[in-house]
Amino acid sequence: MSVNEVYVFRPFKLIALLCVFLALCLDIVALLSPAWVTADHFSLSLWESCSQSEARRPGLEQEQEQEQEEAAWSCFSTLTSDWQIATLVLLGSGAGATLLAFLVALISLCRGTQRKHYRTVAIFLFTAVVLQACALVLYPIKFIDGTVLQTYHEFNWGYGLGWGAAIFTLGAAVLFCLRTDMYEDAMY
Repeated sequence: MSVNEVYVFRPFKLIALLCVFLALCLDIVALLSPAWVTADHFSLSLWESCSQSEARRPGLEQEQEQEQEEAAWSCFSTLTSDWQIATLVLLGSGAGATLLAFLVALISLCRGTQRKHYRTVAIFLFTAVVLQACALVLYPIKFIDGTVLQTYHEFNWGYGLGWGAAIFTLGAAVLFCLRTDMYEDAMY
């Protein structure tokens, strides 16, 4: 560079890489989360459904009844339901595409061959967003359609982390699509 030239550093790709890393972390935590739907005496994750029986025996003291209620949780696998398996596969595939995009972006940034792989990374990330959005829309629709809960229920933090991962993945995909090499230094 000569004395009159100015170098402008635009960290869009580094920010995008950070977004991909955060999305990957959120994906992992959302997949492993024990709380996707909670209600009184009910909890549902991607892996198991747990409910607490409300059976009480007459004649027991108050403390013994509370201990019995706390220990009466029964859990079973949700991998027998088609829509829950589909949700798990879609989220897992989205996390896999995000991981692959992260590795390609990290290797290309370290080797200095960024421009060659930006489009590939962006395609992987957009694919991951579509997969995750499909899973996150499918889950509440099929849950409400197939489950008859007589109590108030809410979608909990595991489901919210899934949406957070999808949003960070979309942001990273958009940042990888930005063409910062088109700008000329003469403009600055």
